Amino acid sequence: MTSRAARRLRNVTVTLDDETLAKARVRAAERNMSLSRFMSDMLRQELRHESDYEAAFRAWRARKPFPLKGPAQPYPKREELYDRAAMRAEDAARRKQK
Repeated sequence: MTSRAARRLRNVTVTLDDETLAKARVRAAERNMSLSRFMSDMLRQELRHESDYEAAFRAWRARKPFPLKGPAQPYPKREELYDRAAMRAEDAARRKQK
């Protein structure tokens, strides 16, 4: 990454409501930074995070699919996954314990 002094910095105008401006000034002061530097760092961090996320997503999408282990099997039926009778029995047992 290039040093801060080597990059050409540009001035921009930002419009903020009073509450946001006050909070940003406090946060900048807490970090011993100018408001301009604070906002610049915050924006750079947000953009870097977005770029990192996009790169990770592209890398994930580029991976080849992997074969599942074992022979193909049919999906279980809903009744097998959600055995209502067993669930009711568990609920009844819990109620009796109370």
